[in-house]
Amino acid sequence: MAHSFAGLALHLWTIDTTPLEAALRAAKAAGFDAVELRRVDFKRCHDRGLPTDAVLALVRDSGLKVSAVGAEYGWTFAATDERERLFASLEEACENAVALGCATVMSGIGPGTAPFDEGVANVRRAGEIAARHGLRLALEYQFQHPIVRNLDILRDLIARAGQSSVGLLLDAYHLQRGGRPGRGFDEVPGSEIFYVQFSDVPDAPPNGVPPTDRLPPGKGIVRWSDLFQSLAAKGYGGYLSYEAPNPAHWARDAADVAGEGVEATRHALGRAFV
Repeated sequence: MAHSFAGLALHLWTIDTTPLEAALRAAKAAGFDAVELRRVDFKRCHDRGLPTDAVLALVRDSGLKVSAVGAEYGWTFAATDERERLFASLEEACENAVALGCATVMSGIGPGTAPFDEGVANVRRAGEIAARHGLRLALEYQFQHPIVRNLDILRDLIARAGQSSVGLLLDAYHLQRGGRPGRGFDEVPGSEIFYVQFSDVPDAPPNGVPPTDRLPPGKGIVRWSDLFQSLAAKGYGGYLSYEAPNPAHWARDAADVAGEGVEATRHALGRAFV
């Protein structure tokens, strides 16, 4: 079986202690096709005096594509007084994605305790914002989240919002920890899967909230051949974004960490599609 994934992206949380310029160089040298940018990557540059246009120029000049731009989390169940600020932040993320030629904005659910119906309405509004910019919004569940803690709840949230511009972000780590290992998402139509993040999971309890114990493929318990083959069978043609935050990674040279991630992923893909 062949696959048609768009390429490999480096999620910059993997090398979180590295400034953006050096992170881009590390991703490029390692052989990644793209990077996934977070809101904090922009904020840290702003804190150093770089305006948004300069940050966008840095990314463009790297020669790397952008697989996704991360929005600030929390809008899904935000309290009323915080909601408008978070939606304005989502607008900014969409504008940055468009400026970088990136088709996808991603968001986790984040904090907040509003009723589920309000979450549905907020997802609908977020989808309208993304669609207005010609983008797709990939929404991620976290297995430790107090409300949206599994794939079924996330699918229900998105289905009830009824926005074709909103789809699933599947993360191999959260699938594994949340009881959906390997082919555990086989019932999900490929059309619902907008984006994929991945890292391996140690054979041990998670080390915190959010967990920063994530590993390169082959170093943990994820069944990579099952997962990659299932994605390919569904026709997933997007990026695979390597998101492996870990203090052990942050303490090492960013280029070495990035290179290790590419090598491990290519090995896992090679075994899946022999």
